[in-house]
Amino acid sequence: MITTTDFGTLCDGRTVRLYTLKNDAIELSVTDYGSTLVRLLVPDKNGKPTDVVLGYDDLAGYVADDTCFGNNVGRSANRIGGASFTLNGTEYKLAANDGENNLHSGPDSYSKRIWNVAAKTDTSITFSLESPHMDQGFPGALTMSVTYEISGQNEEPAFSITYEAVPDQDTLISMTHHSYYNLNGEGSGDILNHKVTLAADFYTPTDAASVPTGEITSVTGTVMDFRDGRYLGTDIEDSTLQTARGYDHNWVIGTGYGVPHKVLTATGDQSGISMDLSTDYPGIQLYTANYLEHVAGKQGHVYEARDAVCFEPQYFPDAIHHPNFPSPVVKAGETYKKQIIYHFYTD
Repeated sequence: MITTTDFGTLCDGRTVRLYTLKNDAIELSVTDYGSTLVRLLVPDKNGKPTDVVLGYDDLAGYVADDTCFGNNVGRSANRIGGASFTLNGTEYKLAANDGENNLHSGPDSYSKRIWNVAAKTDTSITFSLESPHMDQGFPGALTMSVTYEISGQNEEPAFSITYEAVPDQDTLISMTHHSYYNLNGEGSGDILNHKVTLAADFYTPTDAASVPTGEITSVTGTVMDFRDGRYLGTDIEDSTLQTARGYDHNWVIGTGYGVPHKVLTATGDQSGISMDLSTDYPGIQLYTANYLEHVAGKQGHVYEARDAVCFEPQYFPDAIHHPNFPSPVVKAGETYKKQIIYHFYTD
């Protein structure tokens, strides 16, 4: 079942809507403002519906937001060093909105635009956005589509996000989803006792500006080793993490998979809610919300640093500058299609 309600009005008079997809197992609300995920309710160990994503109660919060709560980030997520890149012999300059670097494609974000509703079913909604040539500084025009689909009727709750686009010129595309998860429930405090298992033998070290150096390094013997499960708070104060104030790194989760595969499990210590994440992306960013500070969120809650964790499947940050990284370049006429699948359950 899908229902539609008004979510607010922009200063130019345009109405923004909220779409809620619901079955017996899961309830998910998304808005056409940024194709943003606003609410995600799944049952805890006692069967109580629990909203596990941070966010705002109204449109005004998302208009003012600079945290990327629930956003689909594009055209290219994460950092591009020097806020420029060269493709087919042409240099393209981007907005330098993170020191000297470009972060999440700059301030003219996909998350600050109204998307069209391209399709709806009882269990899914597809948003589309026209992104013209040189939008945000990137070559090539394309129509980006984002599809949310719920499943789990009379089963364990699950949903998926699918990205699809066909550019008319060679370009960079690396979409990601940027929800802030607290599996104990949004507003319940920090996530330091969330246990995370991540199937990654390698990660990409960064410089002082959190841009990858180009190295691909083994996690063995480091605070980056989540292969056997690790509580997020165990080593978060380690000296190697203090440049980013905690975890904010990319892990290598596989380049040989053509279909989504499970790469991560996270569990809330109080709620008993576990989340499995599957994807066909080659990398994933784990970010422990290190820069949240006095953010007024849902239901009067105030969010602080480390009150959530982001899991952002992606091409490696700054991949355009590192030939040894999987390439984020999509050729003219080729289809870009990537998927993230989330599965929730309790023990």
